Amino acid sequence: MAITLSASDMPSAPLSARLSSPQIWGIVLLAPYALVFAAFVVYPVGYGLWLARHPSSYVALYHDPVFARAAVNTLVFLVIGINFKMLVALFLSGFFIQSRSWIKWLSVIFILPWAVPSIPTILSVRFMFNPEWGMVNQLIFKFTGEDGPNWLNDPVVALTMAIMVHIWKSLPFWTLILMTGRLAISQDLFEAASVDGASWWQKFRFITWPSLRTLYLTCTLLSMIWTLGDFNSVYLLTGGGPADLTHVLATLGIRYLRLDELDLSMAAIVCALPLVLPLIYFMMKRLSR
Repeated sequence: MAITLSASDMPSAPLSARLSSPQIWGIVLLAPYALVFAAFVVYPVGYGLWLARHPSSYVALYHDPVFARAAVNTLVFLVIGINFKMLVALFLSGFFIQSRSWIKWLSVIFILPWAVPSIPTILSVRFMFNPEWGMVNQLIFKFTGEDGPNWLNDPVVALTMAIMVHIWKSLPFWTLILMTGRLAISQDLFEAASVDGASWWQKFRFITWPSLRTLYLTCTLLSMIWTLGDFNSVYLLTGGGPADLTHVLATLGIRYLRLDELDLSMAAIVCALPLVLPLIYFMMKRLSR
């Protein structure tokens, strides 16, 4: 009696026999990176979401007035700080692409705040505005004979200074990115516009901006994503003070950690996801066009 075996009943070949030698080496070389990614990205994110799984943590955040103030400060930081920074970077990129020698030397000085680490640069600003022995108040006393104000004791002034420090620190980077976009525009377009008698505003409106629009919007979205996770500008300058009135969501998590409330810290960070995920979606959608 003959017995027929279907292809599904046949024993499958081992995985090593089905893969070619380059494929095997590719898996071997990718394995360390996959392990590092799982250990330092997947596990911390998963553990943080697991700690923030309790609904009671979000109820406690809702009733904490510091959280409400931090959410408002975060929106103000994004709307005002990011838009002002990108507009200034857009126009400075047109200034620094000029081929004058003194502009090249000035660009080296301009890029220093971004090139130097955050801790010494931001702490130096904090020391400058110290009400007792800071350089700013010392100059005010020297020229007016009056004591200067306590700059960081007013929450509005302190948050404004944190926004300005953030702009000062990251402005050179975005200016460089937009400069590369400007340099990619053909100079023949500008020469033809000059022959036709176009003004600088017409050149910007009809040549520069259409060429830079996609890059500008992508940089704005990316800057918003990075700024949501940036706690240096606020934490190093104000520490969230005075009276926890200048916290943003990134620094609020550090505040809860210092209070030994790990679940609230993770919940505060998770609350930023509704802002981050749409930004990532729109950025990837624009890049895929």
